[in-house]
Amino acid sequence: MNETTQPSAKKLSNKERMKIPRHGMPEQDPLVRAKNFFEVPLGYTADMAMEEADRCLQCKDPKCIQGCPVNVKIPQFIFHVAMGNFELAANTLKETNALPAVCGRVCPQEEQCETVCIIGGKVEPVAIGRLERFVADWERASGKVSLPVIPQSTGKKVAVIGAGPAGLTCAGDLAKLGHTVTVFEALHKAGGVLVYGIPEFRLPKQIVEAEVQYLEKLGVKIQCNFVVGMTRTIDELMNEDGYDAVFIGTGAGLPYFMGLPGENLNGVYSANEFLTRMNLMKGFEFPNNADTPVPMAKHVAVIGGGNTAMDAARTALRLQWTEKVYIVYRRSLVEMPARKEEIHHGEQEGIEFLLLTNPTRFLGENGWLTGMECQKMELGEPDASGRRKPVPIKGSEFVLAVESAIVATGNGSNPLINKTTPGLTANKYGNIIADETGKTSREGVWAGGDIVIGAATVIKAMGAGKKAAAAIHEYVIAKKK
Repeated sequence: MNETTQPSAKKLSNKERMKIPRHGMPEQDPLVRAKNFFEVPLGYTADMAMEEADRCLQCKDPKCIQGCPVNVKIPQFIFHVAMGNFELAANTLKETNALPAVCGRVCPQEEQCETVCIIGGKVEPVAIGRLERFVADWERASGKVSLPVIPQSTGKKVAVIGAGPAGLTCAGDLAKLGHTVTVFEALHKAGGVLVYGIPEFRLPKQIVEAEVQYLEKLGVKIQCNFVVGMTRTIDELMNEDGYDAVFIGTGAGLPYFMGLPGENLNGVYSANEFLTRMNLMKGFEFPNNADTPVPMAKHVAVIGGGNTAMDAARTALRLQWTEKVYIVYRRSLVEMPARKEEIHHGEQEGIEFLLLTNPTRFLGENGWLTGMECQKMELGEPDASGRRKPVPIKGSEFVLAVESAIVATGNGSNPLINKTTPGLTANKYGNIIADETGKTSREGVWAGGDIVIGAATVIKAMGAGKKAAAAIHEYVIAKKK
């Protein structure tokens, strides 16, 4: 038996396996969940997971592993699920993935591991993400969380800046190699976008906390309320505090606005601010269990078509005083970059999609938003993104009556580290320039995730953190004190 394949889990032919229908995910009823913040998908039962795992052909050349940015041994963990060995499945997952319960929920498997699943050419692919979620949840619920054997300390110290997906992955991998790792996080809670950006109904925060606690058990130290660039600079960490290497995983948390008239009216928010208030500061529990001020608007418009826009719209919809939520997107549904699952959930829950529509200005009275002027669009020739460029239709202006508007049109990088780290090269957008291992222009400094490639997915950030950890390990081991 080779490294990546297993014998057939049960005595089923490939033909029989392909006849097993893919298991859907049980979910809350849309009309019920639209007004609560409990998780939407309810998860597989053990029987459902085992039957879904039986669909895996245990390919000799598993393309799914190549499609995974963190190279999870997918056929192996699925084999263990099919056999009912859930503990072994969990151990296999955690060999390469430090955050399986997170990835099983927010990773776009349909674009990565599942899109190259062999049986996907004839029938629906194996539900790899749902099985990953099941295994991680089973491990957490059972209490059978095992830790790998940590080698003797190397005596090397690594600083990781940012406790988001890239930073946590890098830190976990380095800790498993015997290095002393400290993660410096600017916010008061570790998790990065996992805690401030992704809503509770998609990723319960207790799950993020459990994943972070696992890393702490590996020996990772996490220091919150520590702003690198202000509390300490990278030069001070390396030259005075004795860190042998640094990984920068600070993400892309700087919001972009549209520069429209009236954008400074009360009631206009960036998606970053709105979601941070809701998720990290528990604004959705206002006023009973949280003091976080939130927009108490009956009618809300969310501008944008990505996952962040969907998160903001579905969050706003769940607030007890909200009556109507609109997604305002300048292209058609086909061009929307959000996950199809999130769009489908939003449609089920009652969000109204105003497609081929673009805002032109915000209107208000006494400093407060009362409406948003919009213009209808049509699609022209493809632009630099490869999508057809939206072109305004003259005379199509109309006013949408809303008391709150949430701008979700993109994010950039915080310039603080660039400004306080001489010799660190960045591009015109402020993203740090790094090679494929994450190595930057500064000796001993690596970077990865959104701070390098711009706003992307959790799993891509994790993949960057994993590559950087391997390169940092080689560097610090070879480094002479």
